[in-house]
This record gives sequence, structure tokens and C-alpha cells, in this order.
Amino acid sequence: MPISFVHVLQLVPEITLFLALAIGYALGQIKFGSIQLGGVCGTLIVALLMGQAQVAIDPGIKNIFFVLFIFALGYAGGPQFFANLNAEGLRLALLCLIEVIVVVSLVLLATYWFKFDQGTAAGMLAGAATESAVVGTATDAISKLDLPVAQIRQLQANVVTAYSITYIFGLVTIVIVTSQIFPLLLRINLRQEAEKLWQEMGGKDVSAEAESAVPDVVGRSYKIQVDGQRLSVLQQQLGTQTTIIKVRRNGIYQEITPELTLLRSDEILVLGLRQVLANKAPLLGEEFADPDSFHLILYRTEVILKNSDLDKTTLANLELPTGMQIIGVQRGEHRLPPLPDLHLQLRDVLQVCISNTLSSADSTVAIAKLGQRIRRTDKSNISFAALGIVSGIAIGMLSIKLGTIPLSLGTGGGALLSGLLFGWYQDKHMEVAGIPESALALLKDLGLAGFIACVGLSSGPQAITLVKQYGVSLPLIGVVVALVPACASLFVGHFLLKLKAPILLGAIAGQQCSTPAISAIQTVAGNSTPLLGYTITYAVSNIVLPLLGPLIVALAGMLQHAA
Repeated sequence: MPISFVHVLQLVPEITLFLALAIGYALGQIKFGSIQLGGVCGTLIVALLMGQAQVAIDPGIKNIFFVLFIFALGYAGGPQFFANLNAEGLRLALLCLIEVIVVVSLVLLATYWFKFDQGTAAGMLAGAATESAVVGTATDAISKLDLPVAQIRQLQANVVTAYSITYIFGLVTIVIVTSQIFPLLLRINLRQEAEKLWQEMGGKDVSAEAESAVPDVVGRSYKIQVDGQRLSVLQQQLGTQTTIIKVRRNGIYQEITPELTLLRSDEILVLGLRQVLANKAPLLGEEFADPDSFHLILYRTEVILKNSDLDKTTLANLELPTGMQIIGVQRGEHRLPPLPDLHLQLRDVLQVCISNTLSSADSTVAIAKLGQRIRRTDKSNISFAALGIVSGIAIGMLSIKLGTIPLSLGTGGGALLSGLLFGWYQDKHMEVAGIPESALALLKDLGLAGFIACVGLSSGPQAITLVKQYGVSLPLIGVVVALVPACASLFVGHFLLKLKAPILLGAIAGQQCSTPAISAIQTVAGNSTPLLGYTITYAVSNIVLPLLGPLIVALAGMLQHAA
């Protein structure tokens, strides 16, 4: 007797799980205008559909996927989270506080009005706030409730179903309002405002495509056409993103000093960002096509900024030796434009280019003044990671009573907290081998997607019941819960904090941890200035929002008891 495809899915759940991942991620990459569901939401939709085949997934597999994801999330965000605990970071973190207060209030109000259960309330919060990690922390909290097994499974299924519905509508809402509607309410042209901010920060008149396509440093050689210009004057005209590193006169190299007077036909070698240097050609004279004759060799390295005296210093004010150039700045997971007026933060990663005109001793001293050289490795310290996960699970086992309801961080919240601390510790003690970025990215992506696939497959049969029960109310709540905190942050950020529009819109996208929203904002803005607001609120919300899972389960339970 031939075996049907559904029977295969039931017999070999491993096939079902990874098939859901494959199809779900493919679905998530499809763009509907500027909207893209993403791999996690795509996986959940596919898993819910495949779950109708009554596929049994071992709960232990789901838990392993989730704890790997949530620990990696905290580990990756730890350094940036603690680095933002400063005046400017706390100022923008006010928007995250608005997000938390408004979202929790709206979810509890909807829970009271529509008589939602704890699972639906938590899933609604996760979806409307577009924070997938809440699904994990909430389902983990539900598993600790003193309820029959069948009821716990139903509540966990409701988390997933409510999340999948409200996520789609919350995502569409936040993308459209931040990139299209809010600029109209502010009565601004976002592209013009972003260009103005770019210019104010020392950026040159280049397109966003050029900035992202060639963010590289080059050496170019010129013949001076005018007698009598001092090197210091020419260097000042070139700005801080380009440096004259060699001067050759009649085949003899001259000492590089500010007082050096340039003569006609002197040959100079200039090091700088390609897109900036291209606009400086008229100042430099005639370019000749033999820069190799200067024997220029460039080395690249990464330095983590650890000198507290340089916190909030602009790139333009960094005192770098001739032959050293900052070509990029990474803050957390995001690359920022290396503009002269970009204010640096402790723990920023600086991409540094060093020419062979600078001695090894001088480059070592210059790097030490900035912080510490990063020596990347592709080897993971499994003992360190496993100890962190064990610590997190132990923390999650602790609980306190909120009235008669036990409240604890749970496995998810505990692993998130331990990830924060272990990531922060490893960042402070870089001599301790940790987890490479590529390994962290895999843990986060595969962990979350695998967890979502597991809960989607197990929740498929119950999903239809919830959709029939609440109908159109869940999509509408998804829109409201995404829209109201965004509008409140727009008001506070514009009128009270006086934030520039590109930074404010980026910060609102960050408070929702919405990568599609920041992508849409940058597309409209034409450059990457919105990232200056996004990185701070994203780092804070990415840690705080998952902790709301157990909280909303407890508060929704109290509302049910009160009713």
C-alpha cells in the first residue's frame, strides 16, 4: 500500500520541520511592494498549514531551539545594551518606555474588553509589537501555569495563532506609517531632511547607492598644478576623510609637515574614502595613473572603542596619525555612515585602514589610544556558551508571587538575562574566547525559526478555532497596538525631545525592532542617517520586549480572575 505524503510527514517529523523552514523562509523573502514578511513569519504560516496534518513534534526539540535563540539574542545585544546606558541612550530609550507602557496598556484593555485568554493576549502583544521572541517567553511562562495539560496546549496554540495574525497587520502598519504617513504629518520631505542632516554631519553630495556600493578607501596620485600652496592649507580643504600621506619632488620624498610648501609638478599620494576623494580632484591637480610607484600597501583591522575620553567624540575630532583612516563604524549589528560629525560611542567597532607609510610601532600606539584591536576567530567556545545557558535556565527557575500568581523570568527570560551578562563580560574581556558573530547569527536565525516551526506545527489544529472565535477583531487590534505607541513616540520625539526627523523615524522603527520599517525609511530618505536613531532603540527594545511575555501572561491571568 503506497504511503501518502501526509503519512510521511507524520512518520518523519524531522522532514516536516525542515520542510516548513525551507518553504517558510522562501515565502518570507517575497516582497509585496516595500513589505516583506521575513523568514520567521513565513515559517509560522507554513507550519500552521502543515500542522493540520496532525504532526507530532517532541516538545524538547522546541525548547532547545528556543533557549539557543534567546541566549544568542542576549549575548549579541549585551555590549550594545550596556553601552547605551548613558545620557543620549536613555534619552532615546524614553521611546522604548513609551512602547512598553502603551502596548501593555492596550493589550490589557483589549483582553478585558474582548475576554481574551492569556495565550491570545500574549500572542497579540508579540505580533502587534513585531517582536517574535515574546512568543517564546510567553509560551514558556504558560507552561509553568497550574493548569491541565490540554488547556496549556490550547493557550500556547493561541499565542502562536494570535501572533501570526497580528504580526502581519502590525508589520504593514509600522512600515507604512514610519516611511509614508509620519513624514506627511511632520510636513517634511524626508529625503530633503535626510540629505540636510547628511550635509550637516560632514557628508558629501553622493547618492545613497554610491555610499553603500563603494564604502572603501583608496590611494590616488596627483601632480600639483599651482606653486606655493602650503600642505596644511590643502589638507584643510580636503577635510578629515582624506589624508596626504606622501609628497615626491623630482623623485625625492619630502618630509610630511604642515609647513611644507608644495611646488608645481610635485607628486602627491592621497589616501581617503573613494566617494569623497572623487569630489576633491579639482583641488589636487592632474591625476596620473601610476600610484603603484609610491609603493602603497593598505592593511585593514578592526578596533573596539574603549577609551572613555573618546566617548561622544566625532570622527572629525579623532587625532589619527598620517596613514591611518577610519573607513567604517559598526554599532551593534548595524553599520553607520562614517561621517565627520558622527558621534562615537564606547564599544563602537571601528574599521581602520592603515598604510605602510605608518610604522608598526606608531600604528600600535594609535590603536591603543582608541581601544583594543579585535582579532576575529571562527572558533566557538562551547564551554562558555553552555555555562551561560545553564546559568540562564537556573535564573529562570526562580519565581516570586504576584498576588496569588507565580511570576518568574522562565527559561526564556533567564537565558536572555544570562546572555546579556555573558556577552557583556566577553566584550569586556576579549582575551576570553567567546562566540563568533557568524555563529551567533546562525543560533539566532535557526533557533527562532526552528522554535516557531515547532510551535506552529503543534498548534495547527487549534488555530482554526481561534480565528473563528475572534474573526476580524485580532487584525484590527494588531493595527491599533502598532499604531498608537508609534504616534505617541512621534509626538514626544518631535515636540519634547526635538529630534531631527530622520533620527526620530529610525528610532520609532527601532522601538518596534522592525527591520522592514528601517529599510523602508532608508529607501525614502536616500541615505543611512535614520540608523543613528534606530540602533539605540533597537538595542533596548530587543532586550526589554521579550521580558514582557511572562508579565502579560501574569497580568492577563489576574484580569481573568478579577472577572
